[in-house]
Amino acid sequence: MSKSVAVGKHKVGTEFPVYAIAEIGINHNGSLESAFKLIDAASLAGFNAVKFQKRNVEIVYSSEELSTERESVFGKTNGDLKRGLEFGSQEYSLIAERCSTVGIDWFASPWDETSVDFLEKMNVIAYKVASASITDRNLLERISGTGKPIFMSTGMSNLEIVKKAISYLDPNNLVLMHTVSTYPAANQDLNLSAITTLQQEFAQIPIGYSGHEVGLLPTIVAVAKYGAVCVERHITLDRANWGSDQAASIEPAGMIRLMRDLRSLPEMYGSGKKEILEKEIPIMKKLRRKDTI
Repeated sequence: MSKSVAVGKHKVGTEFPVYAIAEIGINHNGSLESAFKLIDAASLAGFNAVKFQKRNVEIVYSSEELSTERESVFGKTNGDLKRGLEFGSQEYSLIAERCSTVGIDWFASPWDETSVDFLEKMNVIAYKVASASITDRNLLERISGTGKPIFMSTGMSNLEIVKKAISYLDPNNLVLMHTVSTYPAANQDLNLSAITTLQQEFAQIPIGYSGHEVGLLPTIVAVAKYGAVCVERHITLDRANWGSDQAASIEPAGMIRLMRDLRSLPEMYGSGKKEILEKEIPIMKKLRRKDTI
């Protein structure tokens, strides 16, 4: 049986309610007001945490990439866009305050080591390793060195890569997330049964699911059929908004439906004992005409 990992006041594991992460990422499009609206929507829906992404643009991207022409509301280059999407300490202090006010955890995916240092100053409760960063040894070691709980996505990876990444982390403080890194992901590519593979290969590590599909059903199936103990979904105010992750995100109404269904699953499972319910007896007396066996 997988052990549990403590994340703030919650525990992530098979014996606890599913831990749900609302991935804001960069879907705020550089607007603190939009970030606040997404935080509020996630809290209202019942998510446990919201997650952002943090980059030192000058480190993550080459000068050639930053100078590439790319029109956006922030300017005419890719660098203008990337810099415009990043929040600094002032914005994250306000984000932390907003999350505290509405009662939801927050953390982020750092894409470079200096961003880990930045997030440590923000006193995040956990870290997320993005699928794109799973092969970055220095980043893995820096995140592990914080001693904080770690969620790690496994998109664009096979078991060999996952095992290698785990060797640089503390497996006692880790939650693995099955992920398919296409945006949005087609149903035929989701490979949800890989959750079982991860559970078998890493029996002492809680296994979750980070989905990029359009609908809600695969996330429900990941929990109900395959036993994912943690789920993550990108969220947006409007899938029609500009941005690379918007189409693979769920809107506020979908967030409410998803969390309603996830939270109702445990009461559906029952005890497993096959017996006649008290509520069935009046119906049985009315409908069952013969009792000859």
